[in-house]
Amino acid sequence: MRNTRRVVTGLGLASSMAALVLAGTAQAQEAPAPTEQAEAFSDGEIVVTAQKRAESLQKVPISIAAISGEQLEQRQIRAAEDLVSSVPGLQVNGALGEGLPIFSLRGISMLDFSLVQNGPIAVYYDEVYKGNFAIMGLGMFDLERVEVLKGPQGTLYGKNTTGGAVNLITRKPKFETGGQVSFGYGNHDKVTADGAAEVALSDTLGARIAYTFERGDGWIDNRYPGAPDANSTRQYGLRGSLRYNPSDVLDVTIRATTTLQNPQNYGILAIPVGNGIGGEILPAFGLDTSNREGLGRREIDTPHISRRRLRTYALAANADIKLSDSLTLTSITSWDKGSIYYSEDADGTDIFTSQATYYGKTRQITQDLRLTSDFGGPFNFIVGGYFSNENIRSYNDMSYFTDLDVNGDGNVNGQDCIDGGGFLACNVYNRFKQKKNSYALYSDASYELADRLTLRGGLRYTHDRGKLRDFVAQLRAPDRTPLINTVPGSATDLFATTSRDYSNDNVSGKIGIDFKPTDRVLLYASYSRGYRGAAFNAQALFSPVELTVTKPEKIQAAELGFKTELLDRMVRLNGAVYWYGYKDQQVFDIDPLTSVQRLLNLPKSRLFGAELDLQVRPTHNLTLSTGLAVVDTKVQKGMVQGVDVRGNKLVSAPSFTLTSSIDWSVPFGGWAADSHVDVAYASKQYYDILNRETTVEGDYAIVNGRVRFHPENDRYGVAFWMKNITNTYYRTNKIDASALGFIYTHVNAPRSYGVTFDAKF
Repeated sequence: MRNTRRVVTGLGLASSMAALVLAGTAQAQEAPAPTEQAEAFSDGEIVVTAQKRAESLQKVPISIAAISGEQLEQRQIRAAEDLVSSVPGLQVNGALGEGLPIFSLRGISMLDFSLVQNGPIAVYYDEVYKGNFAIMGLGMFDLERVEVLKGPQGTLYGKNTTGGAVNLITRKPKFETGGQVSFGYGNHDKVTADGAAEVALSDTLGARIAYTFERGDGWIDNRYPGAPDANSTRQYGLRGSLRYNPSDVLDVTIRATTTLQNPQNYGILAIPVGNGIGGEILPAFGLDTSNREGLGRREIDTPHISRRRLRTYALAANADIKLSDSLTLTSITSWDKGSIYYSEDADGTDIFTSQATYYGKTRQITQDLRLTSDFGGPFNFIVGGYFSNENIRSYNDMSYFTDLDVNGDGNVNGQDCIDGGGFLACNVYNRFKQKKNSYALYSDASYELADRLTLRGGLRYTHDRGKLRDFVAQLRAPDRTPLINTVPGSATDLFATTSRDYSNDNVSGKIGIDFKPTDRVLLYASYSRGYRGAAFNAQALFSPVELTVTKPEKIQAAELGFKTELLDRMVRLNGAVYWYGYKDQQVFDIDPLTSVQRLLNLPKSRLFGAELDLQVRPTHNLTLSTGLAVVDTKVQKGMVQGVDVRGNKLVSAPSFTLTSSIDWSVPFGGWAADSHVDVAYASKQYYDILNRETTVEGDYAIVNGRVRFHPENDRYGVAFWMKNITNTYYRTNKIDASALGFIYTHVNAPRSYGVTFDAKF
């Protein structure tokens, strides 16, 4: 009820502002002429490249949400997880903390939280696939736009995915000299600085450099004396771009990027269950458990907070070569290198129930080569080939009750680990190398059957190979001296290793038809198949049975949709309904009693959904937007932990999500005030496939706002902003660790606010 009231409050605020705006507009000016109304929308036209061609958003026969660079600034979207406030149906699981979002789109999500996996929602930076958390880094700066594509992707994109794609498109050099800067300050002593500058080195050669910087104190208070607060901010990103465009025949852009995130790591709020944190284990040894006495809902009490370090380097070259008036060859070449390291205290207290350290180092090389036609006739096509090579080194290090004197001899050592059954007073550790190669041939074609009727289709062949090498897992003493080889399970060689391999082939594709009864109405229907490659279980620690290799995920998707512009383009109304048949979803499963961790395939699920997006622009200065998404998910076949999960809902799949916003610009005395308010709502959702009540999260709503004052020439401005205005509290991830006496929990950020100054030159 608390969250429902906040939703009503937020929507009421938005509705009240809309009423005031409309009333004020009616008094302040006459109704615009139809031509002015049309210009109002044409000014805000978003051109997307979702189909690898520059097209108006309204002419693309797929479900896509596009957010321009200006809108990103208005909405204070500084991190990928902030996109949730603008894209209904998009959710972010916070299992890896801020800056490492695990996306869920239309109920399709990744249920493996290790650092080495590739998710079903692909992330692209300037068409370069970022397959691994260690190479994602900071991408949300100096952006031209963000595109969120919903549904399986394969006939047009470098990497085949089952759930969708998030495309971040940066600004290219434009052969002019200028730039912009911004500086901000907010609560938690947060300081931000962003900017970009470019110079025309000649009529055909341009350079651009962009940066972002952010630093702030942690927003989870740590009560432990002398220990730092958690969830701080300490990061920067730097990108240099060089563009060579000597003629219409050749256009080459080279980008070099480096980013660093080095904050105090996230804090875990353990929700006590049963006897409290420590479960039945600590009382058995005459020790006290903890129920977080005296701690608030964003407070911890632990000495174990350290920095999380994520370092990335990237180099990419995008080239368009016009072979003729009707054929263009596009090459996208990339090299990425990154590493990530962090430690966490799983219970957020000074009790040593569980601590973990994770490390991953990744190098990735990709090459995408495609030929695009632009014939004057009814037929056009795209054909291409894709290759990616990913090499990873990783280790996981986890400790359980490492201060517990199990045998009571006055010392805590390896004997306590052995006497504790290989769990109490133990450290478990694994390390390995992983290599993945992916090869693909893809095609997409369209044929105009009639003046307003187009048939579309495409095919993709994918060959994936994976190698896991030098895998070793050990049971170790509290001082990390190896005791037993658990994987592969050698009784004589503590450092014995094992390996795994897979090789998969897949043919997927898409067929669709779209019809334009008028110039402002598009109707479309499609059927497609998506694919996500096999995976190794990177968190095998206790037993050889954990070292599983999952089968690839597959999905069938049928969709009907429409896109319309009404009332002289004052109104845009888009919608879609869809059905997914989901096979072999990869599910990470933790047994709450033994902590055995396996990566499984969930044989069969289905999803039904519908979406509606409405945008109304009654005047050039006012835009009202609302988007809603409804989805019903159901497991049709599957066993997890020996439990039949038929009928359960999928993870991170709220049945109803809503986004709503108002943008209003008011001129006064040679100045203008640009205001923005948005509301995002999500209904109840589960964070594990067993749908346990311990991992459910109720409905919640987030309200954000910003107002910016600037002169008419817009050369500079000052903005006042606030995020999570109502200080809504909810959990972004939960894991049932009841054997340890708690529910492992990540929480959302509290209310934040600040001021930002910007200038153009």
